[in-house]
Amino acid sequence: MGTDFNASHDDLRLFHTGEHPCGYWPQRTARDLVLDPRDPRLASFYPTALGWGFRRSGDLVYRPHCPHCRACVAVRIPVDEFRPDRNQRRCAARNAHVEGRIVAAERNEEHLALYQRYLDARHKGGGMDGHGAAEFDQFLIGTWSEGRFLELRDRSAEGNGKLVAVAVTDVLPDALSAVYTFYDPDYEANSLGTLAILRQIEWAKRECRQHLYLGYWIDGHRKMDYKRRFKPLEAFDGRGWRPFEEL
Repeated sequence: MGTDFNASHDDLRLFHTGEHPCGYWPQRTARDLVLDPRDPRLASFYPTALGWGFRRSGDLVYRPHCPHCRACVAVRIPVDEFRPDRNQRRCAARNAHVEGRIVAAERNEEHLALYQRYLDARHKGGGMDGHGAAEFDQFLIGTWSEGRFLELRDRSAEGNGKLVAVAVTDVLPDALSAVYTFYDPDYEANSLGTLAILRQIEWAKRECRQHLYLGYWIDGHRKMDYKRRFKPLEAFDGRGWRPFEEL
């Protein structure tokens, strides 16, 4: 179903998808609002859409819009106000030997091999098992986004520069958006997901970006719980952004 999107872009069209399996709660179904993927101006609309609680997956810009569920809450970090807690400081110290490097969002064999290992360990049977090069590009890069890969490499003597994580990150005029992070399953104890966010916050501060968007937080979902530990955190309530604690 198409409708007119009557915010600051009167002629931007929005579509409501049909029901599909929920990616977070397998026993539920979900629906999304999707910005018209055929609109050639999508890249220019994208920064504003992030501010409306949307997110990017490949070339699609979407927001969950389920009839009987409002569990998905868009969250972001105001980077200048962020202060790491004790566990986050420990994570940074524990990974002092892990070097971050920002590179172009272009797949290579090293990225693909790590991505496939991660999916096999963390999402086996979740529908992404067969992802190859084409699916990698479609899901993580797309055709119009201004993305970068934040590579994390183990520079210890044992690691010898080994690629241990990649944080796919969109670069916007006043923000960064954390799209997806995948990492070496052998480094599970290093909390590389947390480390990636800490490095993205540092990156945003260096380049004077105001926010780091973290996608959706879901109350009661174990894999999403880490996001609320980054403080202060802002949440989108459907009309605007407010402190997470006020939800």
